[in-house]
Amino acid sequence: MTYLAKLGELTLKGSNLQEFENLLRKNTAKMLEGLKCNIVLRAGRLYIDCSDEAASKVEFVLNHLIGITGWAKASVCEKTIESINESVFNLAKKEAEKGCKTFKISARRSDKSFELNSYEICCEAAGKVESIMKVDVHNPDTTIYVEVREKCFVYVDSNTGCRGLPVGSSSKGLLLLSGGLDSPVAGYRMLRRGMKIECCYFHSYPYTSEEAKQKVVTLAQKLAYYGITTYLNIIPFTDVQMKIKEKAPEAWSTLMLRVCMMKVANILAGRCKAKCIVTGESLGQVASQTIENMSVTEHFAEFPLLRPLCGMDKEEIIKDSLFIDTYETSILPYEDCCVLFSPRHPVLRGSIEEAEKIYKELEVDDLIYESYKKREIVKLTSSGEPVWKTV
Repeated sequence: MTYLAKLGELTLKGSNLQEFENLLRKNTAKMLEGLKCNIVLRAGRLYIDCSDEAASKVEFVLNHLIGITGWAKASVCEKTIESINESVFNLAKKEAEKGCKTFKISARRSDKSFELNSYEICCEAAGKVESIMKVDVHNPDTTIYVEVREKCFVYVDSNTGCRGLPVGSSSKGLLLLSGGLDSPVAGYRMLRRGMKIECCYFHSYPYTSEEAKQKVVTLAQKLAYYGITTYLNIIPFTDVQMKIKEKAPEAWSTLMLRVCMMKVANILAGRCKAKCIVTGESLGQVASQTIENMSVTEHFAEFPLLRPLCGMDKEEIIKDSLFIDTYETSILPYEDCCVLFSPRHPVLRGSIEEAEKIYKELEVDDLIYESYKKREIVKLTSSGEPVWKTV
């Protein structure tokens, strides 16, 4: 069985194209580890040959492989017009059985030694198919693709791929992962830009439940399907949060919590060799995400702070969460520490000067470092069970 995937943005690269192609091939092999598959990347196409038994796993991997625009199961035939016609007709019959009534053929002749050009291949291959379906070149029920390369590949409309750059081509970032909708989507969007991610979650037991923690582990696992391998750092944050409640002005409690989270993120980012910190903030979505309050948070960051969702609204974020299958997990009714002790009237336009003054009065540096030292670490891969590790 052969699968064909179309490469995306990385084909636009210049002299370093081979580096990106090698990384995509390496990522594919890692995600298919343990399966007997032959992986070939040539001239803008990724080919995977596998057994029928491995097909479902290969399809799962192709649905999560970042760096391709689409993929399809392909029929491989000899480079003769007779073989092409037969393969096209057999595929057309299957499409007709599914209810397709109109079709179009799209041919591409990369091997210029083939006797017919692309237009002539389309005309020849369409002849027999017209006995079971009508031609519609503008809005067909199905499109049958023919690619004449070192072999001939015939396939129907491809499945949507995960556009972007291969994971690992853009260094590493630390994702502040909560149990909500936003941060998993932010992580996915950075994965699509080639960034490997490590995750950090703040847990305030007993005020946040074990179910809330497991919810975040599940979200991190779903990101690992795209990112191949990630680590989730679970930071016990109860003592820090109680100190904030005790000493910070009520209106500043949420913003001070985010400042303290950023302080832990600084330590962890340095420890895991991340080059930036990634959050799921979206401008104006909640009180802590006004431009003034986001400026306060960023002031305490020692690494570049990336906010890939900054200009997105909730409907766009939900659409992405449905695509990456995190939506149903994110809406489970287990609250994270960000919603605990939320003030009735939070500060909307905090100043950096006031934030520095309040943070200094908290005297919370030692508690922050203790929280970091007591973290739990979970290793998550694209296949296999989560592995809990001790620090």
